[in-house]
Amino acid sequence: METKEETQVEKTWEYKDRNYYLADGKEPLTYTIPTRHTRKYPLTWFDDKVGYERELRYATNQQSVFVDEQKGPATLKHVIFENGVLHVPKSKRTLQEFLAIHPHNGVIFKELDKQVEAVDQLEYLELEADAVGMARQIDIDQAEAILRVEVGSTVSNLSTKELKRDLLLFARRNPSLFLNLCQDENVILRNFAINAREAGIISLASDQRTVKWASNGRKLMTVPFDENPYSAMAAWFKTDEGLEVYKSIEKKLK
Repeated sequence: METKEETQVEKTWEYKDRNYYLADGKEPLTYTIPTRHTRKYPLTWFDDKVGYERELRYATNQQSVFVDEQKGPATLKHVIFENGVLHVPKSKRTLQEFLAIHPHNGVIFKELDKQVEAVDQLEYLELEADAVGMARQIDIDQAEAILRVEVGSTVSNLSTKELKRDLLLFARRNPSLFLNLCQDENVILRNFAINAREAGIISLASDQRTVKWASNGRKLMTVPFDENPYSAMAAWFKTDEGLEVYKSIEKKLK
């Protein structure tokens, strides 16, 4: 006889074909997930209605995925992802229920939800559009600063057109990081410090701890231990003393 809870599950369960995929983009030729509880691969699900963990087992000749509800001999079957994908038709409801509460669900594999996927794609496309729009507006100095985070010192060898091209590609490839860098003022200040050193206006000691005027060797600041020297200079430029040095360097760079 059906319980009230079982009737509610019957009403809310959606009969449809379902597709599952391995997380993290993995696509091995075959991948098998555990289908019964063992000491090596614990397979249980906590049932809050009864207040304890119930042992799971997938058997093709059983209507329940819980061992304590299965009757007679169980016909076990492997559940195999092929090329990272598993298709389960709506006729195999027991397998779908088994996968829904499998401990690896959400960790090793996930169900493909087209509606959720569409929302995620829309959000990404909107983010990408914002990033590309921003990339078209920022000035060349900021473009260089942002790209330096992505490609390193080679940015100094790029022409203006190459900078703009690579910036747009970066904005498309990683819009979230791009937009975060656009809002990080330290990115600009770090690039400013690097340009000042490359232009021979300031010098950085071989131990990466002391910053000096290149012209007379006068010490400007000491880099805190175990800190990136350009990040330290970016923070220092915001101080009263550092701001005066920043203004002086700015004049020399023009």
